[in-house]
Amino acid sequence: MAAAGGTSTSPVREGMQIDEAAVATYLAPRMPSLALPLEIKQFEHGQSNPTYFLRDARSQRYVLRKKPPGVLLSQTAHAVEREYRVLRALADKTAVPVPKVYTLCEDTAVLGTPFYVMEFLDGRIFTDNLLRSVPDKARGAHYHAIVDALAALHAVPYKEIGLADYGPATGFYPRQLRRLAQVSAAQGRVTDPDDGSAVGPLPSLETSLEWLAAHAPPDEATLCHGDFKLDNVVFHPTQPQVIGMLDWELSTLGHPLSDLANLLLPFYTPLKPFGPMLALMDLPRPLGIPEADELLRRYCARTGRKYPIPGWDFCIAFAFFRLAVITQGVAARVKRKQASSANALMVAKMFVPCANRIAEIAAHGLQTEGTNAGTSSKL
Repeated sequence: MAAAGGTSTSPVREGMQIDEAAVATYLAPRMPSLALPLEIKQFEHGQSNPTYFLRDARSQRYVLRKKPPGVLLSQTAHAVEREYRVLRALADKTAVPVPKVYTLCEDTAVLGTPFYVMEFLDGRIFTDNLLRSVPDKARGAHYHAIVDALAALHAVPYKEIGLADYGPATGFYPRQLRRLAQVSAAQGRVTDPDDGSAVGPLPSLETSLEWLAAHAPPDEATLCHGDFKLDNVVFHPTQPQVIGMLDWELSTLGHPLSDLANLLLPFYTPLKPFGPMLALMDLPRPLGIPEADELLRRYCARTGRKYPIPGWDFCIAFAFFRLAVITQGVAARVKRKQASSANALMVAKMFVPCANRIAEIAAHGLQTEGTNAGTSSKL
């Protein structure tokens, strides 16, 4: 079984404790079906917002997501308020698969930071891009299902569901490049309060930013998830069907290719130095795992987009830049003793390889040994 927010739970980790009595007192009048007392554990999955599993006295299960404790590096990061807003709009007004949300608490007196509660989804979350736990014949169908779900999200008439002001409708990539560069600079200066060591900057940042700025595609605007990838999707317990999209804190109005590139990033990630958890590029493929080219064609067919996609090298390079900044942020939270995930130390080491991969793509295009990407070209 899986949940909105993770695949397994553990006792609440040191530094991430929450006041169980305060949770119960706040939720009781707002969720009448809740049966006290509550059992609270923490999900092991997720790097940014601490996510908790709630079980009530009738074994009804829920998920609580909150901002991390302490002073945050950015006032716009960890936006659980935005997550709640977009989930509510999608659940109420579209067929896009998302968990139902119950209540949002913005009163920091309750748990110290804002939080919301949503439904627990019975299903499967995969952290293995090779889907080795799935029968051979079903692996392709699972990848097709996630591409189809993404295409459905990008087709949502965001203005009609009350999200016209959910973000600027123009200038997505230039704006993201500027913002991510600012965030990265701040994160690189974060130091450990015990030994004074700094996180450090992204390698070749200025050169990579110049290349990215020169190759950004023309504007488009759809509702974007912002972190769309395999382990942010819940599948039906037995069928190749997406029943929920998770972790919407980075959602906005933006360029749809940013979501698609983020989903397909493992296909362009080399085994060294990223390791088998992230990389598909150099790994032997089990039966049924599709090529990136097949999934790109399917997305284009579902959305009416031209294939091959012009500027796809940029899209993948930007996805690596974004991942570099995200993993550098995990490193910053580790330094500040704010990391919310059990595997944060491993993830924190990835920002340098991610930054180096941008430079490789800029210099050589998409190198796709072991996979037929089909759309790579030197820009």
